[in-house]
Amino acid sequence: MGTVGKIARRSFLLGAAAVVGGVAFGVYRVKTPYENPLKEGLADGAATFNPWVIIDSEKVTLIGPHGDKGQGIAHVQAALIAEELDIELDQVETSFGKPDKAYWNRALSADGVPFQSGDTSFVAESARTVMSGFAKLLGLQITGGSSGVPDSYVKLREAGAIARETLKLAASNVGGVPVAQLKTANGAVQLPDGSALKYTELAAEAAKLEPVMDIKLRDPSEWRLLGKPMQRLDILAKSTGTLEYGIDVEVEGAVHATVVCNPRKGGGLKSYDASAAKEMRGVQKIVEVTGGVAVVADNTWRAIQAAQAIDFDWYEAPYPARQDDHWHMVAESFSGDRLDKVWRDEGDVYEAKKAHGKALDVEYRVPYVAHQPLEPLNATVLVEDDKVTVWTGHQVQIMLQQQVAAITGHEPAQVDLTNCYMGGSFGHRLELEHVKMAAEIANKMRGTPVKLTYSREEDFAHDFTRHIGMARASGAVKNGQVVAADLQIAMPSVVASQMGRLGMSIPGPDTQIAAGAWDAPYSFDNYRMRAYRVPELAPTSSWRSVGASAGGFFFDCMLDELIHEAGADPLKERIRLINNPVARKVLETVGEMSNWGSPLAEGKGRGVAFVESFGVPTAEVIEVTNTEDGITIDKVWVAADVGRVLDPVNFENLVQGGVVFALGHAINSEITYDDGMVEQANYWDAEGMRMYQCPEIFVKGLENGEKIRGVGEPPVPPAAPALANAIFAATGQRIRELPLYHHIDFV
Repeated sequence: MGTVGKIARRSFLLGAAAVVGGVAFGVYRVKTPYENPLKEGLADGAATFNPWVIIDSEKVTLIGPHGDKGQGIAHVQAALIAEELDIELDQVETSFGKPDKAYWNRALSADGVPFQSGDTSFVAESARTVMSGFAKLLGLQITGGSSGVPDSYVKLREAGAIARETLKLAASNVGGVPVAQLKTANGAVQLPDGSALKYTELAAEAAKLEPVMDIKLRDPSEWRLLGKPMQRLDILAKSTGTLEYGIDVEVEGAVHATVVCNPRKGGGLKSYDASAAKEMRGVQKIVEVTGGVAVVADNTWRAIQAAQAIDFDWYEAPYPARQDDHWHMVAESFSGDRLDKVWRDEGDVYEAKKAHGKALDVEYRVPYVAHQPLEPLNATVLVEDDKVTVWTGHQVQIMLQQQVAAITGHEPAQVDLTNCYMGGSFGHRLELEHVKMAAEIANKMRGTPVKLTYSREEDFAHDFTRHIGMARASGAVKNGQVVAADLQIAMPSVVASQMGRLGMSIPGPDTQIAAGAWDAPYSFDNYRMRAYRVPELAPTSSWRSVGASAGGFFFDCMLDELIHEAGADPLKERIRLINNPVARKVLETVGEMSNWGSPLAEGKGRGVAFVESFGVPTAEVIEVTNTEDGITIDKVWVAADVGRVLDPVNFENLVQGGVVFALGHAINSEITYDDGMVEQANYWDAEGMRMYQCPEIFVKGLENGEKIRGVGEPPVPPAAPALANAIFAATGQRIRELPLYHHIDFV
């Protein structure tokens, strides 16, 4: 049995023992649903059937608890409920609701088990069930990991169907007509005589009833909204500048604050001189906070200007001061004592390389990169003796309550969060430091609302970036085929860094060190994939697609080089090696879309890459032209299988946005350290893709997978290797390090 099988068996046995233990694991609690949080404070005559629907005499409100950071999940959540509730989207109001364990994420934890997405064996499915049980017990309400749609797909349709059937029962009681003779449409129950009772008219009667749980979800062939092009609910407000983000929140009597903390992350404050800042116009207060100083003023601009006038004396960084030292630490980590896990060990790689000779022996690198969302980090906090009120956009609402309560001395239930739309995140708003800072300041100014806004420079200085990483690859070829691949990846643990800031320790190997590489659905005669954990360097966090953004680059570039050494076609050899029919179809489709194999003009080249992340097989072909001035990216074709495309328009936009995001970072962006401080201070130091550089992007969503998946993150990992492979095809130059601009010009 291979290493993966051995570890999987051990993981399952541990989980099974917990289940058998019954009371220790809390089986009863796992099976018991959480109370509906909407019942508390429900107005007279209003009805709630579950945690996602409220109806009163005036309106229908749909609760979509996943945070919206631009990916459109607020709209999709509403559409899932409305589809079964038989109501149009212009007839409802939507809300993110309040944090509650009832909104625990049913999809995210299941993807954290060490099994490939296509593994539906008893052991794999049992492990997923165990992990889901733990998530339920923890009440893990979180938006991330492209899990919003998978988490919502069944439960929100069920919520709509339960509300629909309960309203039909209420109409039966009012109209004296059997339920079987009633239908629903346009937010109303239709009676046999052609009349209709609006849902709002039935609210009071429905409030007297127990929700009807005997429901049947509609077949997709009957859908009115889902699967068809829709205009997102937030488009009009975004287009007119009226959508309220966290930074737009205005609370009467609020003061404005900003912070300056030790630019050497985690270092402390020795001393400071704020005498000049105190005399500046609008400054009201200067207070110490963890690791630095906050300036409170009558507006944000004056607070930021005053902060820049303070002189600081900082402590040193708790990590290597220079970027070269970071790389040195990574390079030293390919050693037995830092082996995190052997993820795959199939055949005999050593003997294959010995028999056929190494066809490859190379090293790859990916840098730290920043999240860089457009909306600056912000939070508005009001601390009172019996309550804390927070306004911000965030992805882990219950954890936010806990962290704020720990600062202010309240109970978590006393922290009232109004979650707002987010102007981007890419993983940035999984972190809580800015909210904790706002809570610290507001706790020193109880009774006064404090609106904290980070300057862009402070955001860059204190962003918990994507991890740095290095890979070493070798392999062997024979008779025009790849017969062996040996990949080693070394990087710090993003999970340990991120969870450590929350006071949590996650045991076992970090799946993100190997993501995009160990789980690649390829069958080699000989394949070994080893992950090494680098001692913690600069603090890191989840970045869009997390480990797969690095692991996918390492693995696919290695595979492309081996295929070239074998003299095989890059697409055909990938298709030959793929061991999953759903993934194979994705590769075949992107080949058809791009007319792979057709003649190209001189100076042009095509590159293909395939990476599976978050259970979504995604293939991309990129076409470039090598000009006298540099590389132009002409076209990108993307095929991805998410099981079911709920909104074709939003799907296309998400994929295109992911490609642009990924290419911009692959070409231009990195974070480097000198004297323990980030050297990049603003967007001009870490550019995204310019409009004139943006290629045509063609997208196709496939629906062959058995499980429904999200697509916010999967388009990112294949973009960088597809571009690097295309550059090789056009120029003959192999680039094994990101960002690419270090080695080639782009126009």
